[in-house]
Order: sequence, then structure tokens, then C-alpha cells
Amino acid sequence: MHSTHWIKGNNGKSLSGKTIVIGVTGSIAAVRIVELARELIRNGADVYAVMSEAATRILHPDALHYATGNPVVTDITGRVEHVSFCGLEGNADLLLIAPATANTIGKIAYGIDDTPVTTFATTAIGSNRPVLVVPAMHQSMYDHPAVTDNLDKLKKYNIGIVGPLIEEGVAKIASNDDIVLAVERTLGGDTLKGKRVLITSGATAETIDPIRILTNRASGKTGMELAREAYRKGADVTIVHRGFLGAEGINEVYVESVAEMLDACMDELRKGYDVFISAAAISDYTLESPSSSKIKSGDELNLKLRSTSKILAAVKSEYPDMLAVGFKAETGVTSEELIAIASFMLESYGLDLVVANDVAEKGMGTDDNSIFLVESNSTSCYSGSKRELATTIIGKIADLIK
Repeated sequence: MHSTHWIKGNNGKSLSGKTIVIGVTGSIAAVRIVELARELIRNGADVYAVMSEAATRILHPDALHYATGNPVVTDITGRVEHVSFCGLEGNADLLLIAPATANTIGKIAYGIDDTPVTTFATTAIGSNRPVLVVPAMHQSMYDHPAVTDNLDKLKKYNIGIVGPLIEEGVAKIASNDDIVLAVERTLGGDTLKGKRVLITSGATAETIDPIRILTNRASGKTGMELAREAYRKGADVTIVHRGFLGAEGINEVYVESVAEMLDACMDELRKGYDVFISAAAISDYTLESPSSSKIKSGDELNLKLRSTSKILAAVKSEYPDMLAVGFKAETGVTSEELIAIASFMLESYGLDLVVANDVAEKGMGTDDNSIFLVESNSTSCYSGSKRELATTIIGKIADLIK
């Protein structure tokens, strides 16, 4: 059994049943493609590789044969590989050209077929098959007006561009996470296409003094997984949090306090959103008068607290018709009590869905969780990784918004 069978689907099933062809060209970033291929497989894909002659001088085809578990195309033969994969009846769901040199980008833009990769590209474009291009080159090359024009031409062909990351004078290949996410979005369906989703995530922090804060144990993992999953399903996504997701295509707004989060949410919602997901573990209390200077260590400390604003209440008051999802965390309650608390929250705020869980054993900071999805007329229970649960929650939201 080839090693690809050991890892297939280990990270998720988002690409299950999908066949992806990676076109590798002669950039030094080609050395990254072994691990990229494996990441695609870990998300369920079947992966094949096609290489230009220049790419084989940087990365041996045997490395990609190992990485994908499939023979590598280095020449177009009588088997017409470009048609078998990317023709009108081809079995590839996506052509991913990574890395893409300035030379290859120019050839694709003008339909020049003098390498296996460019021949695959012309065939895929002519068959209206999805194509993603991941540029990688020196920044001076990337900044050439002709390269800019060629990338714009590719966009007019409905080709997606991923990256690059500009640093150290180089237009570096995008991260594997960003490339995989772009592939997932391209192939992940369009159940939320055209929808705008705003998500709050993680713990807020209330200032005691310039050094100390009051916060909680929430990691923000669930909120970030929700953001990724909504993006996979075609939504325009903004996440408001103290964390850092760093995913290309997802807008992030950094906040610390509840007041900052409320202001940020209201500012965003004025731009027009379809869904609000309040997944943040929002502080219930803040200091009446934070200290403007560091409180001396060792002094007895008495903190006077006051209640914070309820973001869900404010959002639903301003936007009563917007689909809204709340989260409710409790400890030491029975399942029946938890569902009753979530149902009360659902009715009180006029929500469409409440995600409830008992965080006494897991949920806060863990990679998996057990949750109840509480609606006005039904309740269901799910357990799994936070990514799996995000898939379930976003799927439910997609059903509700139809």
C-alpha cells in the first residue's frame, strides 16, 4: 500500500472525490510542492503532477511520484495526457499551477504551448475547467508591467491567483494553507456564494492597567474554523477577534475589549451582511476605572467591575431580520438543562440557531468538542473535531439562509 493511503483524509474530507493536477514549473519554489501535494491528499484529494523540463532540473519527478502516489507527466505522449485530464471529458476537477514562473504566466496568457504545463493550461482553459495559478519569482520580475498585465489577463479568463507573499525582495509562493484553502473554495460548492458572513471569535480582554488584563480560556479555534468553512463555501468572510488567522481572502479585524468588538461589529454590519455568528467568549464584566499606569506589585488590589454590553442584543436590535447564530457555554448542567438555557437564549434574542456546549471537560482550548444545535423546532447533537463541527454549523446556516 502506497503511503498516500495512510494520510488521505487525515485533515478533513473537503476535497474527497476530487482529482487535482499540479502543474510544476521551473521556480526554486518547486521544492515546496512535495508537501503541498501531501496536504491536498490529507484533505481527501487524488493528486497528479505534470512538470515542465525546467522544473525537473529543480525537483526530480520521482519525488512527486512518491508524494502523489501517481506517475508524473513530463512529456505529452500518444496518451494525450492533457486531454485525458483537462479536456472536455477529462477527469481532473482542477488544474493548480504551483509554482508559476513569470515565463509560464506569460505563455498561458497568450496561449503558447511549449511545455507540458502550458499545454495542460490551454486545454483546461478551453474546456472551462477551474485553474488556479500560484506565482513565485523575484520581486523585480513580479513588478514588471508585462507580468502585471499577464496576471490581469489570466483573471479575465476566470483563473484564480493565489499569493504571492512579498518579502525579502522575493514574490514568494503562497503558504500551503492558503493554497489548500483556495483549492477548497474553488471546489467546495457555492452554498454561501454571494453571502457576507461576520464572525466574532475567541476571548475578549478587559484592561486592568497597561500590563494586566481580565480574560478567559477561549482559544478562538471554533471561530477560526467557522471562518475557514464559510470561506470554503463561497462566502465573503470577516472575523473580529484578538487572534490572528492569516488566511488569504478572509478579512480580519483585531479588537481586545468588548466595547471594541461591539464597535467593530457595528461598523462592519453597516457595510451589509447576511449572517452574524457570535462565537466569541465575550467578557461579562469590565473594570469601572482601569488604571492608566502599572499597579505596583504586592499592593492589595480591589477591582470594581461593571457589566459589559451584550453584543448579540445590540446586533439583533439594529438588524432584526439578519440571520444570527449565538453560542452558549455552561458548566455542570445536564443536557436537558443546557438545551433549555440555549432555547431561552434563542427566543430572548430572536436568533435562528444557538450552539450550546458544556465546557467543563472540553471545548475551551481543545481541538474537539461536543455540541447541541438548538433551533426553534429541533435540537441535534454532534461530536468531533472543531473543523468537523464548523462544517456542520456552516451547513446548517446554508440550509437556513436558502
